[in-house]
Amino acid sequence: QVQLMESGGGSVQAGGSLRLSCAASRFTTCMGWFRQAPGKERERVASFYTGSSPVYRDSVKGRFTISIDNIKNMVYLQMSSLRFEDTAMYYCAAEIKDRSYCSFPNGDTYWGQGTQVTVSS
Repeated sequence: QVQLMESGGGSVQAGGSLRLSCAASRFTTCMGWFRQAPGKERERVASFYTGSSPVYRDSVKGRFTISIDNIKNMVYLQMSSLRFEDTAMYYCAAEIKDRSYCSFPNGDTYWGQGTQVTVSS
């Protein structure tokens, strides 16, 4: 198991920036961020498998950056040039079974409680 705790959400105007943080109770090889807007499915935003390059969904490429601090077991999501459509609940996720790549969400995925990001246009 792994416990995840997000922080850093809030309200911001379009074009602004926010930094989300996720504290993990232990190291896992695959970490990432998902988001879910009202009435929509949860979608992967960014993920990072140890030793590999981060993977981003197309709509956030060039605007969001995921980073990992393996010593502190922290995962960050730096969000810039925020848009109204980025408004969602953001969830930190960890995959506890090592598959040599990030394959979540699946039965081995653990989630944080979520942090709300609201972007006003």
